[in-house]
Amino acid sequence: MLASNQNILDNSIQFLKSVGPKRAASFEKIGLRSIKDLLFYFPTRYLDRRTLLTSNQAFKFVQDGFDGEITVVGKVYDKEKRTFKGKSILVVNFKDSDGFFESIWFQGAKYFEDKFNNGDIYAISAKPTISRHGKLQLAHPDFDKITQEESQFFFNTGKIIPFYRIPKELKETQLGDFSLRKIISSTIENYLSEIKESLNDELIKKNNLLDLKTTVLNLHFPESDELLAEARSRMKYEELFYLELLVASRKNNFKEKNIGIKFTVDTELINNFIKSLPYELTKAQLKVLSEIKKDMISDKIMNRLIQGDVGSGKTIVALISMLIAVGSGYQVSLMAPTEILAAQHAKNISALLKNFHTKFSEKEIKVTLLLGGQKKSVRNKKLDEIELQESDIIIGTHALLETDVQFRKLGMVVIDEQHRFGVLQRAQLLRKGIHPDTIIMSATPIPRTLTMTLYGDLDVSVIDEMPKNRIPIKTLLRSEIKLPDIYKFICDKAKENYQSFIVYPLVEESEKIELKAATEYYEKLKGTYFKDLRVALIHGRMKWQEKEEIMFLFAANQFDVLISTTVIEVGIDIPNANIILINDAHRFGLSQLHQLRGRVGRGNKQAYCVLVTGDELVAYSSHVSNRLEYLSTAQLEKYKSSVRLQSMVKYLDGFKIAEMDMKLRGPGDIFGIKQSGFPELKYSDLTTDAEILLTAKTDAFEIIRIDPKLIQPIHSPIRKNLINHYSENLKYAQIA
Repeated sequence: MLASNQNILDNSIQFLKSVGPKRAASFEKIGLRSIKDLLFYFPTRYLDRRTLLTSNQAFKFVQDGFDGEITVVGKVYDKEKRTFKGKSILVVNFKDSDGFFESIWFQGAKYFEDKFNNGDIYAISAKPTISRHGKLQLAHPDFDKITQEESQFFFNTGKIIPFYRIPKELKETQLGDFSLRKIISSTIENYLSEIKESLNDELIKKNNLLDLKTTVLNLHFPESDELLAEARSRMKYEELFYLELLVASRKNNFKEKNIGIKFTVDTELINNFIKSLPYELTKAQLKVLSEIKKDMISDKIMNRLIQGDVGSGKTIVALISMLIAVGSGYQVSLMAPTEILAAQHAKNISALLKNFHTKFSEKEIKVTLLLGGQKKSVRNKKLDEIELQESDIIIGTHALLETDVQFRKLGMVVIDEQHRFGVLQRAQLLRKGIHPDTIIMSATPIPRTLTMTLYGDLDVSVIDEMPKNRIPIKTLLRSEIKLPDIYKFICDKAKENYQSFIVYPLVEESEKIELKAATEYYEKLKGTYFKDLRVALIHGRMKWQEKEEIMFLFAANQFDVLISTTVIEVGIDIPNANIILINDAHRFGLSQLHQLRGRVGRGNKQAYCVLVTGDELVAYSSHVSNRLEYLSTAQLEKYKSSVRLQSMVKYLDGFKIAEMDMKLRGPGDIFGIKQSGFPELKYSDLTTDAEILLTAKTDAFEIIRIDPKLIQPIHSPIRKNLINHYSENLKYAQIA
């Protein structure tokens, strides 16, 4: 976050007072090498010393009707476990100079018990109450362990006190909160003046931001709650501003530097193909096609993201766009993340084109499928077809990126499930043509804030309408004890020609995690509950040809039940499959569950998605939703799992589900920020800082619009900071 060549701030941390070589080595293990690194190592939380009271003062405050939060410093002299309404609770008794008080935990008693030992001194913060025994009581408090030396500091200062993350590497060199605070305080005193501003005056004034020196000072040692809030906002804005600056640079590099292909629309070809389809396009599909057509007939390079819920018809929109390119004499490449999905795309597209050719077209449009596991002779034949342009639409996986894949006239690239690929892979494929148009499809709906960041360099089209007569899927949450009833339901529905998926998280039993294994349960179910049904098995360790053969037979109604791992997650389209049973559903993310649910409900029958989990998770979230801050890590994970499952029952809208998933898991886990070429976020949160993000985006895009290379003097601080701290990310921006 620092600008220009600040040599003094780049000096090693070992030369600071109370550090030295040994501690410097420990600091380096956690990524703190220079004085600059330490200045920007901010606290994780704060304790407001201004509300510090003795136990007697706090007791009187409660008697007088005080309703705020206070802090009391005391020494542990006893702890005990009690039982309350059948649950184990923890009571820790403290003593201070004035008397006694107690802290109590109704949740996580076992977890918190190990934190407190007799003689330890703690600062305890919470809303005070008086227990039924007449004692001052603080329930589920925040707490910070402090040293004997530091306890005096608490009573002799009236400030907001910072607390830092202290990993084991630092603790091994006897560094605690107090000593680290002293080192940082001394560093600020001696080096704060060396910090150079990383935003220009215009942005600071326009957005009413603190300057960087004041920001750093108040993030470490806040003068007030207001200044702390302003300092946090400044860092959030700056982080998001530079992120959006990279997005704007990428978009500018992509669109302005290169002239794209100006396609000609063969109206007869396109209209006849649409007539040949076995269904009508929705208004949303036609709207998106209109946006794509407008891009393709211009000489600007198209770089468009098509978003749409599972089953909304993104692939057919992409295919019609491909036919515009093919009709103009170009080849098209479609890259999918898995062999089975690529094979299905090839099969479905070939079938649609064959039907079109039979009804309307003399010229056959040829489709080639290129996969990693093909025989050398088959592969060589396909490579020749591609290079000689005997093939019009080339479909494949990462195999398309191989150097021996040479297109003769690549005019369009379509990428399915973009978040499965990195920016570098996308660039590899684009380089095989001369400025080809790009369509990216995402069946995982993306929250607005993520679209503005990860995909801010793309124009976005949304298919927000499902095909007509689509019956909403019924989603049910059941405990494992209900499995026999669910199996009976599957058997009964099989008599009505329903086909069913049964999904398990793993292929075989793990020694660490006790999950049902698809292989084991396939054998078990085939011989018991489903002995009268036709049952098949598919999993990720099979060769793609085996998987494709099983899916083909399932689609041809040769099986009633397909037992599977998540290999069926994306894109598999079996209109007659209308039941999906997902075992250990709590092991999946929300977006993944939504993808799996999308495998059913493609036909004209009522479809069912049954989520099966442990009995305690079925209603867990409602029991603890008002006590989240008191939960242990394990309990919090259990809560999140329960919320995910309840959300699946409540929502069918993929965008609502994606927003919920991002709140629960964070954006990086879902959409692969690490592979996107963008820096990870340290200060901001895309789930809560949308307003700051929008402001930062507007500012960044405007600056790149008027000064793409940041050569104007007013933008000098931004240019220096970008070069010094985002050089690696800038390489991705050049890739576009």
